[in-house]
Order: sequence, then C-alpha cells, then structure tokens
Amino acid sequence: FYRMGDFYELFFDDAVIAADVLNITLTKRGKHLGDDIPMCGVPVHSADAYLQRLIKGGHRVAVCEQTEDPAEAKKRGAKAVVQRDVIRLVTPGTLTEESLLEPKANNFLTSVFRSGGTKEASGQVDYHIASVDISTGEFQISSSNAEELPGEMIRLSPGEVIASDSQASDTVIQSSVELVGSAFAPLPGSYFSSAGGEAALKEYFSVQIIDGLGEFSRPELSSIGGLLQYIELTQIGQKPVLSPPVRPNSETVLRIDAATRLNLELTQSLRGERTGSLLHAIDRTVTSAGTRLLSQRLASPSTDIEEIRDRLKSVAYLKDEPELRSKLREDLKSVPDIRRAVSRLELGRGEPRDLGALRQALISACSLYNRLSDFSKVLGTPDIVSGIIESLNVVDDKLLQFLQKALVDELASPKKDGEFIRSGFDQELDNFRDLRDKSRDILASLQKEYIELTGVKTLKVKHNNVIGYFIEVTATHSDAFFQEPLNATFQHRQTLVNGVRFTTARLDEIQSEIVSAAENALKLELAIFEKLRLEISRQASQIAEVATAIAEIDALAALAALAEEQNYSMPEIDNGPSLVIRRGRHPVVEQALKAEKDGAFIENDCSLGGFDDDEGIEEGKRLWVVTGPNMAGKSTYLRQNALIVIMAQMGSFVPAEFARIGVVDRLFSRVGASDDLARGRSTFMVEMIETAGILNQATERSFVILDEIGRGTATFDGLSIAWATVEHLHEVIKCRALFATHYHELTALADNLQNASNATIEVKEWKDDIIFLHKVIKGAADRSYGVQVAKLAGLPMNVIHRAGEILQHLESSGEKKSAQSLVDDLPLFASAAPVAVSDQNNETAELVDKLLAANPDEMSPREALDTLYECFAVAQKIKKHTLD
Repeated sequence: FYRMGDFYELFFDDAVIAADVLNITLTKRGKHLGDDIPMCGVPVHSADAYLQRLIKGGHRVAVCEQTEDPAEAKKRGAKAVVQRDVIRLVTPGTLTEESLLEPKANNFLTSVFRSGGTKEASGQVDYHIASVDISTGEFQISSSNAEELPGEMIRLSPGEVIASDSQASDTVIQSSVELVGSAFAPLPGSYFSSAGGEAALKEYFSVQIIDGLGEFSRPELSSIGGLLQYIELTQIGQKPVLSPPVRPNSETVLRIDAATRLNLELTQSLRGERTGSLLHAIDRTVTSAGTRLLSQRLASPSTDIEEIRDRLKSVAYLKDEPELRSKLREDLKSVPDIRRAVSRLELGRGEPRDLGALRQALISACSLYNRLSDFSKVLGTPDIVSGIIESLNVVDDKLLQFLQKALVDELASPKKDGEFIRSGFDQELDNFRDLRDKSRDILASLQKEYIELTGVKTLKVKHNNVIGYFIEVTATHSDAFFQEPLNATFQHRQTLVNGVRFTTARLDEIQSEIVSAAENALKLELAIFEKLRLEISRQASQIAEVATAIAEIDALAALAALAEEQNYSMPEIDNGPSLVIRRGRHPVVEQALKAEKDGAFIENDCSLGGFDDDEGIEEGKRLWVVTGPNMAGKSTYLRQNALIVIMAQMGSFVPAEFARIGVVDRLFSRVGASDDLARGRSTFMVEMIETAGILNQATERSFVILDEIGRGTATFDGLSIAWATVEHLHEVIKCRALFATHYHELTALADNLQNASNATIEVKEWKDDIIFLHKVIKGAADRSYGVQVAKLAGLPMNVIHRAGEILQHLESSGEKKSAQSLVDDLPLFASAAPVAVSDQNNETAELVDKLLAANPDEMSPREALDTLYECFAVAQKIKKHTLD
C-alpha cells in the first residue's frame, strides 16, 4: 500500500493480485522496460475494509506512508518526490484496528519451536509455544507433545502461526495449523535462538536478568525469540504493550484434546459458527473483554480445587445479590475495550476515540469500585471479588482528571481533523481557534470595505483550495480594477469567462494569519494528544490491571445471571473418584428447545464411581455401557455430562439439580463420524486414531465418553475392538467412562467387570412405531429399532417392509449363515420368481380386507397414514406380480 495523497496505490504484480481479490479496477501508469505498469488503488479513508479482505484472502500488506509534509518536499523543487517509508507490515496475527478484529475473541500470534527428536528418532518430541495478542498485550507460553499440540492450537485459535523454515514441514505443526485454519509464516531459523530470545526479553521488558519474569527452558526461549523478532519486524520498531509472559500450569488445567474440543462444540459448532456452541449458550457478558475471558476459561477449565471453589463462591455471591449484580452489569455495558485502545495508542495508531474509551472505562471503574466497596462493608466479599475491588482503584486519579478536562464529550473524528481538545483547556489553543474561527467576520468586514472603496456592490471575497482567498468581480466591472487608482490596491490573479479575480496585500496577510492559526491549532492539539498518550503509556500496567478486573467482574456477573436465568445449581468439587449428577441437562439443547418452544428437556442422572446416601443417590460403577436406538438421545446424554464437567471446572454453575465432581484431569470424547480424505484417512481410520489417543493418554482421574466404537468395519472386527476397549478402560486405565454402543453383546460385560454397569435409553413401542422417551434407566436394550428409525427418517415404505422381512428372517434363523445362503433364503424382490395367480388373489383379498377393516371416523391421522402406507405396499406387490 503505497500512499499517494488520498489513496493507497499498488503497482506491478501487487496491483494484479489486489485488483482480483478486492474486485477493483486494474489500470496502468507509466512504463517499465517498455511495458505498461499495472496499478490500482483504494481510498485512505476506507483502507481498513480493503485490508480486511486482503488479510482474509491470506495476504500480508506492507503499508508505505508519506513521512514528510508535501510542502517541505516542494521546497526541494516542483517535481521533488515526497519521502515515504514502510511503517508497518499488516499480517493476520498482528492486527490492532478495531474494524479488523473480532471484539469477542483473542487474536493470537503464535510461535512454535520443536525440540528433541523426531518420530523416526528415539528422542522425546516436544513443541514449545509462545503466543501474544498484540491487541490486548496478553503473553502466554506453554509446551505440548505431538498428541496434545492440535488441542493446544484449538484452545488458542491463533490468527497466525510462525515457525522456523527448517521445522515448517513438520507434519504435526502443519496438521495443527490446518486444523484451526490459521495463516502460517515460515521464518529464518536465526530468529529462533535461545540467546536471541533471552536478549529480546531483556530489551522488551527493560530488565538486566530474566529471572524476575519466570523460569524458561532453552527451547522456550527459542520460541519466544522468534515471536518477539517477528513482532519487531512487522511493527517496524514500535513496541506493543505486553504483559510479562504467563505459563498456564499444565498440572492445574483440564486437558482437552483436539477431537474432544471439536466434538463437544465448546467455542464453535461443527459448522464453524459461534451459534450452537457451548460458549454461545452460556455467554451473558456485556463487554468484549469479559467475553474473551469467559472463552479462555471455557477453553482451559481448572483442576485446582481451591481456584474452582473461589470462582464458584464469587458467582454464588453475585447470584444471591440480584440488585447489586444488575447495577454492576448496567455499569459494565458502557465499558469500551480499553486493552485494545491502549495498544493502538502505544503503537502510534491511536485516535481520539481511544482516549475517550479509556476515559469512559476509568469512569465506569470508579462506579464499579464504589458499588462493590460499599456492598462489601455490609456483607463482606469472597477473595476474588476483594481482589477485583483493589485492582479497580490502581490508576492514578490525575489521569482521569486530565482526560476529563482535556477531551470534548464526543470524539468521533480522526485526530488529523482536530477539534478533540475541550475549549478552555489551553489558552494558546483557544487563541489560535479564535483567530481561525473569526476569519468569517474579518473577511465579511473586508468585503464591505472594498465594496465601499470600489462602488461595486457585486464584489465578493471567496476561497477555493487551488488559489486560496481571492476577490471576484464580474467582467463588466473589471476594467476599473486595472486602472488607477484601484490597480494600486488590487493585483490581478485570474480571468474567467464570467468574472475576474484579484487579491490585495491585506487579503494575503489575512489568509496567512488564518492558515497559520489553523495549522498552529492542529499542531497544538496533536501535542496535547501526545502528552496524554505518554501519560497513558506511563500507567499502562495499572490500566491493564483495571481492564483485567473489569473483565473478571463481567465474567462472574454473567455466570451469575446465567445461573439464575436457567436455574443452574452450584456444583460440589472435591478430589474424590465420583462423578455424580442428578437431573442433568444439556445446556445447548435445552436452550434450543426453549427457543423453539418444542417442549422441555428430559433430565437424566449420572453416577460414576461414587454414591451419596444423603442425596439419595445410590452407588455408581465407574464405567457405564449405554445402549438404545439411534435418535433416542445417547450422544446428547454423553455430551451433556462432559459439558457439565467442563462448566463446573471453569467455575460455573451447572444445568443439574445436584452435581458432585471429583476433579477430572483429562477429558476425552469420541462421538460421531468423520474422515480426513486429504491425508488418506477413512472414517474408520480417524475413529481408530482418536481412540488410540484416548487409550494412550487417559489416566485414572480422566473422564471418557465414547460412542459407537468399531462401527466403521466388519461386525466381528468392530465388536472385538469395542469389547477390548471397554476392558482396557475398566481394567487398565480405571477411569470414569460412558461407553455408548449398538453391540448388545457388550452388555454382558457388566456381569463380569466389577465396576461396569448397563444403562439404556427408554423407548415405548406402539404398533410398528417407537416413541423416544429420552430417559436413561438401568438395564440394557434388547434391540436397536433401526428399521423403525429408518421409517421415521422417511425411507420408502417398500424398503421399510423389505428390511422388516429380512430382519425377521435373520432374527428367527437362530444360526449363523453364509452370505450366499441368506441370499438363497431371501431372494431379492427384483429377481424373485413370478408368483401364482392364487397368490395375487390372496394379496388382492388382503388389500380388500385392510380397507374394509379401516374405520376412517375413528382413526387418528397417524393411524390413517399407516393404513394408507400398508395398502400402498400391497398394491405395489399386486402391480409387480401382474407385470411379471
């Protein structure tokens, strides 16, 4: 983007690419080596919209701005080129513009560095991850092995990932980046050195030694080095405000792998949308920062019992005080996104509205502080809320006073237009503005004076951007201005068809004063802006603390509002082996049913590995084999219990009447069917890879939900795999698990495995139909009702009837037969031998009997439709036999 006046122009191949992506006209300008130079451009005032489309198209943009005033360039000669320089590289992971960022999501730039061996070597492969959100200043570091890296990438969902060019071909890194759809930038290996990382940390945070920032391994420093050097490269020397790096303790974070995150639809649905996800269902925040914090906690639930309990106590505190919560949320609604506003100011991209955002946020912080402080004096507060109160009051009051005195109330215009400093704040500025603004009166007085002097009543003093101020008279009156005595005062400027333009020494002097006053007023405003910016930069860490406190109180109040709105209960958290849920509900499905007014959600219990006499919940085995027909709700039941665990450990109330959660260290889900054809993986292969990851990583404290393991291959193969998987979960891992299956043979395991039991989804049969009751009960299903489900799905009735015949034959045969013997016993209806006329007569009689037996006046609509289908099927047989 090459700045030329009011446009950013692009040339050569850049122009060809941009014209195609942006759907703008490709023109040409000048020649190079005899060929036309392609060119296109976009207006500066709307450049952000075009930048967004280029970034989404996978491109990076270098912004080349004018670095000197065009007036200064003209002093070097009429054809002197205005100096320009690249001031910034815009990439997907380094966005700061409000219009380019998703307000409710972080935009991480993530650096990945691999240490150790390779898959072919014997060494342990580890991936060291450093992530920064330039727009908010958040800085995280973590480490993963090959199995966990995809899940960590989904947790972060970075806008851009960087790695050394020598490691860019690593299949684990590549597949992880592809999984989240991030932009990927290979960089020279020299960026990723531990020494460079250490030096970059020292320089960035102005410290002599990095011990105060934390302990870092050499590979972690290599990852950090690549990250900070890339930031320096793209920001051209500008430094975003970054918090010191924090390391989410892997021992206190619930680990969730990539497949589980996708299957459970935590932050986005399987369609890639926010709607339909758990985050969408539980988000009641009113600030962007609050939503981002809620999303982070949902993506990284805690395993620290005290931390979880503290969060739950805070949510309970705000739930029990609806008046306080309501007032807090009302204050929060007016809080802008100050972390991103301060970041733009620090990088030199700030506008007056960013100053106004900080002013409003500090005003709201004062109000929040006063409300919470006053309330705490009466009732006291949980530790987390007490910490929030302290953090809301760390910014020097003088900064808010400075902002309130200096800035006007409405701050919509860019700083280049001025008018954002309040009148009365600076006397010199007011003087310049008075001179500039009184120019209209001065010019009107001068026009009146010249009319009296010349006697020309149509004389006008005017202005345009080409020649500035001038005096214009009609052609009929112009002759006198070229003769004495008027020619001594009026100097000719332009002759037009209908008039002649003149100037005077007095008019030139006034014009100089007016232009100078306007320029000086703007310069002075920009100087005050810079003074404010520097003061904000000086208190950036305190402002960040206020922003964090605001996000925290918003997230807690939102969860409290959710708990009251949806009738959620406070879960009990302990270190025990149990997972006990009474009358649990699926939070997303329940809200969808309410929205569609499609009935109430059917509540269900779950008791794994524990019991509670006081609560009337009997002892539960730690592994349940869940059977029942498709569409009955097995997958929903499995998912809802996993989601309740996640909500509890993130510090939220849960959709259940009662819940006791023994802290889960790892959560695994294998639900649904998918393939990965691009890498040559069938549905069954993907299923086996995900199952292998579970069986290799799960621990005794994990919670595993598995659905339809082994269904992608032959029956005996699949049954064998499913059987062995259940035994491994029970005997080797000994974790809490829900195992849903259609292999009814597995229900026999409950009699042989001490800590396994059967559960099924209750259904009611009515004639040839089934009614799903969606209720989980003890016991095992004796059939899958597949034909009935196919009927509900709308398969043609002749297919349904034929399937019923085949099923009846298979179930009654009592012996295993070869495929050929089954075909011999059940000839395909397309090749069956013609039937006798007597058979046709029998079918005709059957049809007549069915019709005569029907009583339309007493039938329900469904019974009438079933009778019609039955008669239609018989009629089809008669027609076919007649043709035969």
